[in-house]
Amino acid sequence: MNPGDELLYTALRARDSRFDGMFFVGVSTTGIYCRPVCPARTPQRPRCTFHFSAAAAELAGFRPCLRCRPELAPGRAPVDAVHRLAHAAAARIDDGALDELSLDQLASELGVSARHLRRATESALGVAPVELAQTHRLLLAKRLLTDTALPVIEVALASGFKSLRRFNALFRERYRLTPSALRRVRPDGAAAGGAILRCDLAYRPPFAWPELLSFLATRSVTGVEAIADGCYRRTVSHGRHRGWLSVSPAPGGRAVLRVQLSASLAPAVSPVLARVKRLFDLSAAPELIAAQLGPLARGHPGLRVPGAFDGFEIGIRAILGQQVTVAGATTLARRFGRAFGEPIATPYADLDRLTPGAVCVARAEVGDIAKLGIIRSRAAAIIALARAVASGDLVLAPGADPQVVIAKLCALPGIGDWTAQYIAMRALGWPDAFPDTDLALRKAAGGISAAALRVQAEAWRPWRAYAVMQLWHRLSFPPTDPK
Repeated sequence: MNPGDELLYTALRARDSRFDGMFFVGVSTTGIYCRPVCPARTPQRPRCTFHFSAAAAELAGFRPCLRCRPELAPGRAPVDAVHRLAHAAAARIDDGALDELSLDQLASELGVSARHLRRATESALGVAPVELAQTHRLLLAKRLLTDTALPVIEVALASGFKSLRRFNALFRERYRLTPSALRRVRPDGAAAGGAILRCDLAYRPPFAWPELLSFLATRSVTGVEAIADGCYRRTVSHGRHRGWLSVSPAPGGRAVLRVQLSASLAPAVSPVLARVKRLFDLSAAPELIAAQLGPLARGHPGLRVPGAFDGFEIGIRAILGQQVTVAGATTLARRFGRAFGEPIATPYADLDRLTPGAVCVARAEVGDIAKLGIIRSRAAAIIALARAVASGDLVLAPGADPQVVIAKLCALPGIGDWTAQYIAMRALGWPDAFPDTDLALRKAAGGISAAALRVQAEAWRPWRAYAVMQLWHRLSFPPTDPK
């Protein structure tokens, strides 16, 4: 027996939520694969095989459990270089990249060859990117069939299938039942239809939800985002689709966030949910991170690194935050959003603007932004950033090479290392980003110099961004750009 498999079986017997999404178990007697937290009776060890992705389990001939629902498992946290590349590819595939791009094009976006990308995903996840995409589409369809009342044709299209016939055939082949049959066994409490879609997203506990929500609340863009009563809401734009969403902890104390979306976002549900996962850092492995951070993480377990729903939005927010307080930057962000955000109607009075897009801002002049009370040098930096993003030269999304992006950001006028590292931390989801010149970080570390802080932070790699959050939270002190 593989000693590593024995450890996984121990985690399975304990139903250890720390391993949820890290592996799946296939049961030979039933032909079903489960999450390690499945409530069903634990199968005997000889009947179990272990797989490091849902796609690998399905490739081995197993179909998903209807009780623990593998499509709800959290994502895998990137650890080493190969896993980071596989994680980046999986994130782009979650966004629907292979619905629009070829494998060669996706690999080019990630800065590698298609052959290297295939090797990386096979090594880390046990399957090739194309198989990963196919399983993602099927599991998303299973989620929508279970949790919503969308017509089957809309489920097929929203999941990335080009035809209903292909969807039905592949669903029957892989899961041994028809989409309509799965819908008949939809669990009690599933959404009954109407103007709202509901989906649950799992995470690995602990999760410091109040602290994360507080961080987002003090930096929210009025009209685009709203935080109240333990709930996060925002407007959404994806392609030609417009709408809104809300996120809050699911009832019952489960390790799940409940996401509600306007029905207008049904065709874009896959990339929208992928953005929600990134914003709330749902792929994080808190126990693994805490072990690396040591004493620094003991006071505040489960702190996440807030990601970005929109990378350009975070870039603008970072520039506006240079050398001003968080409150001051939030005021400027509100003015900027009112001036450049497209109006939208929602059921919420405090949500009435879409986040400004790069193409729109790229057409602005410095004076158009400066009249909002933003100094001209920052207005020029915002326009330069918008033009770089609009042209495609700069990609502010997970999967982009952080070192390349940081270099490109620092080459733009008015953007220094602090701003670039902050953008990398949030927009790229780079877990090792570290704005070492930040005054608050240096104060939290005992008033040491940036050079001394860099030396101290070496022990926190590759999770230095989580150390940043721990230090900021320790002080309850807003980050300030020393530039």
